[in-house]
Amino acid sequence: IGIGVDFHGRVHKPMAKVLIKELDPYKLMFIEEPVLSENYEALKELAPLTSIPIALGERLYSRWDFKRILSEGYVDIIQPDVSHAGGITETRKIATMAEAYDVAVALHCPLGPIALAACLQVDAVSYNAVIQEQSLGIHYNESNDLLDYVKNPEVFAYDKGYVTIPQGPGLGIEINEEYVKERAAIGHRWRNPIWRHKDGSFAEW
Repeated sequence: IGIGVDFHGRVHKPMAKVLIKELDPYKLMFIEEPVLSENYEALKELAPLTSIPIALGERLYSRWDFKRILSEGYVDIIQPDVSHAGGITETRKIATMAEAYDVAVALHCPLGPIALAACLQVDAVSYNAVIQEQSLGIHYNESNDLLDYVKNPEVFAYDKGYVTIPQGPGLGIEINEEYVKERAAIGHRWRNPIWRHKDGSFAEW
């Protein structure tokens, strides 16, 4: 079983150096966001400290953002989000660009069924796709889960970690529009947690 450890950009470079060296003996699948994406210059100091692949990219939004990261050569896996990075076309361009740098793609997707279906279609045509994130059973799906919003949940039937690419029209899923309207009328109150340091200052979520 491959294990990835997500720092979520919560630590600064000095602590990331310590943690990366401590994790190296465990041969992880990847270390994700050891620093925030905007601090990508720090990766040139972090990458030589480990043999574990470094992943980054859920907070980048275009091929131009990824161009800087790829040209530096310190990231092994990029993680664009189809919902944030310009949709299917732009994400496919990003994946193709990464292929030229021998960098893998693991699309970011802790979201709903439409986003996941879109990701799977991009994965299907990206030779460097390595793994696909999905939100089934994730901790913040408190009242509804990924499959609740589709009429054909069988399209997301995983078998030993693999899922068949949806073959139907469009993205291959059928949205349960009645249920979407029902849930929209109720609304939701979920918000990102607000974390603070002991001194009261804001901490990275």
